[in-house]
Amino acid sequence: MASGAKRYSYLGPVGTFTWEALGQVSAAAGQEWVSVHNVGEALDDVLSGRSDFAMIAIENSIEGGVSATQDALAMAPELRIVGEYMVPVRFVLAVKPGQALSDVTTVAAHAVAYAQCRGWLEANLPQHSHVPARSNVHAAQTIVDDGLADAAIAPPGITQHAGVDVVAENIGDNPNAETRFVLVQKGGQPPARTGADKTSIIAELPDDGPGRLLEMLEQFATRGVNMSLLESRPIGDAMGRYRFVIDLDGHVDDERVADALLGLRRFSPNVIYLGSYPRANGHKPEVSPRNSDAAFVDARAWLEGLRTGSSE
Repeated sequence: MASGAKRYSYLGPVGTFTWEALGQVSAAAGQEWVSVHNVGEALDDVLSGRSDFAMIAIENSIEGGVSATQDALAMAPELRIVGEYMVPVRFVLAVKPGQALSDVTTVAAHAVAYAQCRGWLEANLPQHSHVPARSNVHAAQTIVDDGLADAAIAPPGITQHAGVDVVAENIGDNPNAETRFVLVQKGGQPPARTGADKTSIIAELPDDGPGRLLEMLEQFATRGVNMSLLESRPIGDAMGRYRFVIDLDGHVDDERVADALLGLRRFSPNVIYLGSYPRANGHKPEVSPRNSDAAFVDARAWLEGLRTGSSE
């Protein structure tokens, strides 16, 4: 590896969906890729300086937000998301060479993949038991190396990475499933706005008084900022205390988003800015004239005129 090469940590081994997402990062080509065992290890690599970036799964179109990722990001406010990447999620059932589907009684799989294939498994292997694995490629390698399970849920192309046979394809319960991945780094300025951006934050309510959630949401609604994700996660210090993971349409350099964040910061005792970055799908939100950058700039100029006495 050439001196000065960037290091990218990802949930491995080679062949996972995370590895596939990292392959979409043009700047990662020819750099050093570091396979890790879980999201926490990937983020710790970045926080400690062992890696420059980490690719992590943050949301699935079927299961929703990845709670382990959301909780880890809430505890590491120094991290910044700098890009997002979408990967179609397809699964096959892999076995040792020579085995048949009828031989399977135990299935190794990552917990998220197992949940997305449960319908197929219940219909075709109603008596099976689940053996957890840290990734689906590792699950396939496990049935060969350790014999801890008869079969594994794995990504298509698994035969290139493990000595297994595929006995069933497209076993996911939803053929349109996708997983959203994000690339994170430690600190730094956000990527320049493109007009098709997303801003991710985590916020807490000031107390559990009536209407507090509505008050928080009004910070965005009154400024015309759409939310594409709103999920709650327990804070953990007391029963009934939650933090909210929020994705906003727009960039921190957009006047409406910046003003909403200012309002949120006054309202919330704890706001974590995760980053502003280009959307994977290139979607550009529609912004009404009253919430355009020009409208906010004009309003500030009007107020300044009132303060200085120059306004007519």
